[in-house]
Amino acid sequence: MSFQLNHLPKRTEKPRNEGITLALDKGFSVRQAEDFCEVASNYTDIVKLGWGTSFVTQNLGEKLAVYKNYDIPVYFGGTLFEAYILRNQLDDYIKLLQGFSISFIEVSNGTIWLSDKRKNQIIKDLSSEFTVLSEVGSKNPDDIIPPYKWVKMIESELESGAWKVICEARESGNVGVFRPNGEIRSGLIDEIADQIPVENLLFEAPKKEQQTWFIKKFGSNVNLGNVEPCEVISLETLRLGLRSDTLFDFYSIDDSEIQSLYPDNNSDFSQETS
Repeated sequence: MSFQLNHLPKRTEKPRNEGITLALDKGFSVRQAEDFCEVASNYTDIVKLGWGTSFVTQNLGEKLAVYKNYDIPVYFGGTLFEAYILRNQLDDYIKLLQGFSISFIEVSNGTIWLSDKRKNQIIKDLSSEFTVLSEVGSKNPDDIIPPYKWVKMIESELESGAWKVICEARESGNVGVFRPNGEIRSGLIDEIADQIPVENLLFEAPKKEQQTWFIKKFGSNVNLGNVEPCEVISLETLRLGLRSDTLFDFYSIDDSEIQSLYPDNNSDFSQETS
């Protein structure tokens, strides 16, 4: 039986440039990766093997083959990149990715110190071979970066060749674009989005309320990352207005009786729907 439901938001199709869902694999087995792909591959655009988990993952090659079979690109977490940079082994890291036929790479400095100049040069050098996702923001909750500096770093990293710039939040969702209590730094987001096209940004948003905020703010096709694999389907329902949190954000009613029941919710969404 096929579902027929009118007035759903128009979602982009894979391979997407907008509306990306980046899932965070924190140590799946091969069988778990298979199960995940079986139910969520249509809604998963990229998988990140979090921080340094790829280093200690058994049967890594087999797991990467599962994602490849479902046409889901994979990359190793930014912390592993930083670990190699810290040891002056960038060339070894590149060889590692080449050996596993990894075409995506994250360039970050959320924990280590890496000058903007060198970071941008690395992005420029790597962008000729890899699809580069750079990351802006610190993993230290006490390190508050002013909005103008966020904008400046994002602009320079895009100019250097980054495909998307990730706005840091960690898997916990309490640093970077979020306050330690998980509250969104809305003023920061407003200033970034005022000067940077949103389609060039990927917001880490591991929690449902954070995902909901970004969808309400920027629409169904906002790029979101650090999504728990078990939450990918749930996120897609948020994007489509099929969960209570966004039900009234994407719909249209012609029935006057129903309109009278929800007069404040029947907003114009014509640009969001097909």
